[in-house]
Amino acid sequence: MSLNSTIEWTPAAVKFLSIEPLLEDLGTLDLRGIHWVIVGGESGRGARPMSREWVISIRDQCAKAGVPFFFTQWGGVHQKKPEGCWAEQPITSFRRGSRTQSPLPMSVSGGLLR
Repeated sequence: MSLNSTIEWTPAAVKFLSIEPLLEDLGTLDLRGIHWVIVGGESGRGARPMSREWVISIRDQCAKAGVPFFFTQWGGVHQKKPEGCWAEQPITSFRRGSRTQSPLPMSVSGGLLR
Protein backbone atom coordinates (compact mmCIF):
# COMPACT_ATOMS: atom_id res chain seq x y z
CA MET A 1 0.00 0.00 0.00
CA SER A 2 1.48 3.35 -1.00
CA LEU A 3 1.58 6.36 1.29
CA ASN A 4 -0.83 8.23 -0.96
CA SER A 5 -3.42 5.43 -0.97
CA THR A 6 -3.18 5.25 2.84
CA ILE A 7 -3.80 8.99 3.13
CA GLU A 8 -6.68 8.92 0.64
CA TRP A 9 -8.95 6.83 2.85
CA THR A 10 -8.06 8.70 6.04
CA PRO A 11 -11.12 10.76 7.07
CA ALA A 12 -9.09 13.84 8.06
CA ALA A 13 -10.19 17.32 6.94
CA VAL A 14 -6.58 18.40 6.38
CA LYS A 15 -4.05 15.83 5.22
CA PHE A 16 -0.40 16.71 5.63
CA LEU A 17 3.11 15.28 5.52
CA SER A 18 5.43 16.08 8.42
CA ILE A 19 8.90 15.35 7.07
CA GLU A 20 10.92 15.90 10.23
CA PRO A 21 13.72 15.18 10.40
CA LEU A 22 14.54 15.26 6.71
CA LEU A 23 17.56 12.92 6.48
CA GLU A 24 17.84 12.16 2.78
CA ASP A 25 16.69 13.18 -0.67
CA LEU A 26 13.13 11.88 -1.04
CA GLY A 27 13.01 12.25 -4.80
CA THR A 28 9.65 12.90 -6.42
CA LEU A 29 6.73 13.07 -3.99
CA ASP A 30 3.14 12.18 -4.86
CA LEU A 31 1.32 15.21 -3.42
CA ARG A 32 -2.16 14.35 -4.72
CA GLY A 33 -4.63 14.78 -1.86
CA ILE A 34 -2.05 16.46 0.39
CA HIS A 35 -3.02 19.86 1.84
CA TRP A 36 0.22 20.80 3.59
CA VAL A 37 3.89 19.72 3.84
CA ILE A 38 6.08 20.45 6.89
CA VAL A 39 9.86 20.02 6.61
CA GLY A 40 12.62 20.43 9.18
CA GLY A 41 16.04 19.23 10.24
CA GLU A 42 17.02 17.06 13.18
CA SER A 43 17.94 18.85 16.40
CA GLY A 44 19.93 18.08 19.52
CA ARG A 45 23.18 16.31 20.27
CA GLY A 46 24.12 13.96 17.46
CA ALA A 47 21.81 15.67 14.96
CA ARG A 48 22.45 14.48 11.42
CA PRO A 49 22.92 17.05 8.66
CA MET A 50 20.22 18.10 6.25
CA SER A 51 21.03 19.22 2.73
CA ARG A 52 19.75 22.55 1.44
CA GLU A 53 19.02 20.88 -1.93
CA TRP A 54 16.63 18.36 -0.28
CA VAL A 55 14.61 21.20 1.23
CA ILE A 56 14.54 23.16 -2.04
CA SER A 57 13.42 20.07 -3.95
CA ILE A 58 10.42 19.53 -1.67
CA ARG A 59 9.60 23.26 -1.64
CA ASP A 60 9.65 23.39 -5.44
CA GLN A 61 7.45 20.28 -5.74
CA CYS A 62 4.96 21.85 -3.32
CA ALA A 63 4.92 25.10 -5.30
CA LYS A 64 4.30 23.19 -8.54
CA ALA A 65 1.45 21.20 -6.94
CA GLY A 66 -0.03 24.25 -5.16
CA VAL A 67 0.54 22.68 -1.74
CA PRO A 68 1.46 25.01 1.18
CA PHE A 69 5.02 24.41 2.46
CA PHE A 70 6.15 25.06 6.04
CA PHE A 71 9.87 24.99 6.88
CA THR A 72 10.54 24.67 10.61
CA GLN A 73 14.31 24.64 11.17
CA TRP A 74 17.70 23.69 9.78
CA GLY A 75 18.39 21.56 12.85
CA GLY A 76 21.67 20.86 14.60
CA VAL A 77 22.77 21.52 18.17
CA HIS A 78 22.87 25.32 17.95
CA GLN A 79 19.64 26.02 16.15
CA LYS A 80 18.94 29.36 14.67
CA LYS A 81 15.69 30.40 13.11
CA PRO A 82 16.31 30.45 9.36
CA GLU A 83 16.59 33.85 7.72
CA GLY A 84 14.75 32.53 4.69
CA CYS A 85 11.82 30.38 5.64
CA TRP A 86 8.38 29.46 4.47
CA ALA A 87 5.45 29.59 6.85
CA GLU A 88 2.48 28.64 4.75
CA GLN A 89 -0.54 26.98 6.25
CA PRO A 90 -3.69 25.65 4.62
CA ILE A 91 -6.88 27.58 5.27
CA THR A 92 -9.82 25.22 5.33
CA SER A 93 -13.45 26.24 5.38
CA PHE A 94 -16.60 24.17 5.31
CA ARG A 95 -19.69 24.97 3.24
CA ARG A 96 -22.77 22.78 3.51
CA GLY A 97 -20.74 19.68 4.23
CA SER A 98 -18.20 20.11 1.45
CA ARG A 99 -14.67 21.13 2.22
CA THR A 100 -12.91 23.85 0.25
CA GLN A 101 -9.27 24.75 0.65
CA SER A 102 -7.58 28.08 0.07
CA PRO A 103 -3.84 28.00 0.78
CA LEU A 104 -2.05 31.16 1.82
CA PRO A 105 0.00 32.68 -0.99
CA MET A 106 3.58 31.47 -1.43
CA SER A 107 5.95 33.87 0.28
CA VAL A 108 9.54 34.00 1.36
CA SER A 109 10.63 36.04 4.35
CA GLY A 110 14.30 36.25 3.40
CA GLY A 111 16.76 35.19 0.78
CA LEU A 112 18.50 32.20 2.31
CA LEU A 113 16.92 29.51 0.13
CA ARG A 114 16.37 31.39 -3.11
